[in-house]
Amino acid sequence: MIKELVKDEATLSQVCTPATAEDAQVADDLVETLTSMDGAACLAANQIGATTCIIAYLDDDDQPHVMYNPRLLQALGAFKAVEGCLSLEADSKVTRFDRIKVGYSELVDGELKPRKKDFNGWTAQIIQHGIDHCKGKLV
Repeated sequence: MIKELVKDEATLSQVCTPATAEDAQVADDLVETLTSMDGAACLAANQIGATTCIIAYLDDDDQPHVMYNPRLLQALGAFKAVEGCLSLEADSKVTRFDRIKVGYSELVDGELKPRKKDFNGWTAQIIQHGIDHCKGKLV
């Protein structure tokens, strides 16, 4: 179901709780909402009103991917960026990393399976943005 974006900073500032396989509907709603929006690249569950640690992002081919409980394992190549956010009015200055390794879970046959993957460039940047949302950080 396509959800309305949360703009309330108090809600967005809350740290998300760990996601479980039972949060599959939240992940589905996240993907539907993300893919329905022009110019969107990444959404976190708290941006659609769910306080679980899930993000969805679009890859270079505009294909959606979901990460349950993503966390940075390694980050290299720090740089300064100015980012916009679908839930916030103003742009923010942030430090991001060009190359990252992320640990996360993926839902496979109704169970969360651990994964690790390397990302770089724009995809690395948007995943970091989503992880910040899960931590309650307003970029």
